[in-house]
Amino acid sequence: MQQINFNVDDKYQKEGNEIISFKCELHEKLQNAMKEFIDKHPNWDQYRILQAAIAGFLMQKGLNNRDLTRLYVGNMFSIDFKENS
Repeated sequence: MQQINFNVDDKYQKEGNEIISFKCELHEKLQNAMKEFIDKHPNWDQYRILQAAIAGFLMQKGLNNRDLTRLYVGNMFSIDFKENS
């Protein structure tokens, strides 16, 4: 099984947002599906998929948070929201 890249992409570091890295083991079939998706959709990467998936899950479970919504929508539609807080 191929290893997932745990290096933080420069575009995330330049935004000024705090990045918290964590290692997680993915089931081989899930990792293969993610790799296949990324191969077919080069504008997506593993970070964008995981952020969209986690944000979407939390929103479905009832967590209402403006920053979370921005993160989800931004990842799903490649929108770069600027901090307006």
